[in-house]
Amino acid sequence: MSKDFDDTKNIDLAIIEAYGSREGLAQVLDLGIEMLFYLEEDTFERKDVQHVATAIRFVRDVLKENDFKQSH
Repeated sequence: MSKDFDDTKNIDLAIIEAYGSREGLAQVLDLGIEMLFYLEEDTFERKDVQHVATAIRFVRDVLKENDFKQSH
């Protein structure tokens, strides 16, 4: 099994564990994109904005972790 396959599998497992599926994560990120375009006071529930921020942070962390593994 190649290292690239292992990294991809680990990312997929992390996404499924955190969001249920790639589609689940994609839906949260889509909502985040819409929020960023239309964010005004009382447009979205604070809980929804925080959920999207958490998803974006998750993607950032997974990508950083993957970059770190590849460089070491």
